[in-house]
This record gives sequence, structure tokens and C-alpha cells, in this order.
Amino acid sequence: MACPLDQAIGLLVVIFHQYAGKEGDKNSLSKRELKELIQKELTIGPHLQDAEIARLMEDLDQNKDQEVNFQEYVTFLGGLAMIYNEVLKG
Repeated sequence: MACPLDQAIGLLVVIFHQYAGKEGDKNSLSKRELKELIQKELTIGPHLQDAEIARLMEDLDQNKDQEVNFQEYVTFLGGLAMIYNEVLKG
């Protein structure tokens, strides 16, 4: 049986691949795919405006190829983890 952290990491990878490649490269998220992932997989997602998601995409897309690759996605998850940590610390 996998440990909880192994399961959590596996889920993060599976979710990336569930959304990646619907519109092209199977190893990256387009703007539309990222938006769908955020809106369906994060509690805050449905509350974000299109402009906010567009700014997030621009910030995440470090190589400016108009897609979010897995490394850029992991950077996003790290930022989310930092926010969650701050919230839990109070």
C-alpha cells in the first residue's frame, strides 16, 4: 500500500495528465486546459475571473511558449503549498 504522500504526489501527476494534451501537446497545458483544471480541481477555481487565470498563465509560462509544461505546473503547486502553509499557520 502506498504511503499518503506517495498517493498525493501521484494524484498531482495524474491530474496534470488528465487535462494536458486535449488541445495539442500531451505534455503541457494550454490556457484553456489550465483554466479547466483550476476551475474543476481547486476550491477557489470557480471564483477566479478569466483575467486572473490569464495573468496566472502568463506568470507560470516561464519559457513563453503559451503552454504550461509539467515543470511550470509543479512550480504552481509549490506556490499553492506555500499559501496553504501560511493559512494553516494562522
